[in-house]
Amino acid sequence: MGRLFGTDGVRGVANADLTAELALGLSVAAAHVLAEAGTFEGHRPTAVVGRDPRASGEFLEAAVVAGLASAGVNVLRVGVLPTPAVAYLTGALGADLGVMLSASHNAMPDNGVKFFARGGHKLADELEHRIEAVYEQHRSGEPWARPTGAGVGRVSDYDAGFDQYIAHLIGVLPNRLDGVKVVLDEAHGAASRVSPEAFARAGAEIITIGADPDGLNINDGCGSTHLELLQAAVVEHGADLGIAHDGDADRCLAVDAEGREVDGDQILAVLALAMREAGQLRRNTVVGTVMSNLGFKLAMEREGIELVQTGVGDRYVLEAMKAEGYALGGEQSGHVIVLDHATTGDGTLTGLMLAARVAATGRTLADLAGVMSRLPQILINVPDVDKSRVTTSAELAAAVADAERELGATGRVLLRSSGTEPLVRVMVEAADIEQAKAVAGRLADVVKSALG
Repeated sequence: MGRLFGTDGVRGVANADLTAELALGLSVAAAHVLAEAGTFEGHRPTAVVGRDPRASGEFLEAAVVAGLASAGVNVLRVGVLPTPAVAYLTGALGADLGVMLSASHNAMPDNGVKFFARGGHKLADELEHRIEAVYEQHRSGEPWARPTGAGVGRVSDYDAGFDQYIAHLIGVLPNRLDGVKVVLDEAHGAASRVSPEAFARAGAEIITIGADPDGLNINDGCGSTHLELLQAAVVEHGADLGIAHDGDADRCLAVDAEGREVDGDQILAVLALAMREAGQLRRNTVVGTVMSNLGFKLAMEREGIELVQTGVGDRYVLEAMKAEGYALGGEQSGHVIVLDHATTGDGTLTGLMLAARVAATGRTLADLAGVMSRLPQILINVPDVDKSRVTTSAELAAAVADAERELGATGRVLLRSSGTEPLVRVMVEAADIEQAKAVAGRLADVVKSALG
């Protein structure tokens, strides 16, 4: 079979691609790989397991818990919490691994399994390969090592995780949010309770939308992938800003008082200047990706801040940050990592820090975000094509070369296969939006013809 892990765990249509059997088997394999050292050290391994509110998360959680316990791992179920909360609790509780059931911003029929290693860190490619290898050995007929009697894992609910995570968020804020009015769009997702509680405890006046999950409505016309409701609510309520999360709340996008979007690049720019002012921007560097807007790069150059760019995916941003000791990084999509306080993108923390900057400076979010000007950027997702050939198609390579010659030094082209969905992303940046649209449209047509 093909590689199971994408850029953010194992993801697919729940009960079709991602079955209970697969979730159970992956969990046993992960226990053998990630909890192995804990077993050899003479203590019973422990796992933290959380999920977003998707209906399918209920049976997938049961499968994951069963797999872990059958492998001799004690399980702490933390219930519906954001992905960064599960990562934080994995580290804070000294667990051997963490598991999150979520498909992030994907539509409700999808779900996913994300694993965290000790300390709450995302898995390196090598660990994912090892988990897949152990899983495949079992599928080929090699039996699991199965403990019996007192050797099986025990399962318990850890209800204290909710308050423990919120206390962590409040504890790292540089200042309170008194006097700031915020609209929160929770995407009917994992932060529906956490985010409003954290902002309220920090002193903000809050209006909440998209915070009534029923298991079926996650990301449905709301949250960070659909900002229209938030934009309207911010203007209607005269709020200072709006914050939007995705289904598992590992990302954050914002809206200023006039209802204009503030994307991940702009958020990074605002936080980079705030952290430099506080002496927290180590090596005077921020980490972005190849999808970062050219306007962000130009703004950082103007402010004297170095920009390091990685491949797309917050895991690659995080790897660069850890390798070189950088403090801040993220993606245009709203995954923002503040490494001193989180091991992964944390949408609630990002929103709190952005609101804290507004409160501390007395400036509007539009004014703060004005540190950079976004160049027109067109992104077209092309579905139902062979994304594995995006880097090998001669026809596509020739079309890209023609586009790059047309744009010259004032723009750029980026084609990449999605790591989480069956499609190819076409991104074109240019000084003129009509030119960007035209070039992107032509390239999308070539992708369809060459890879369809």
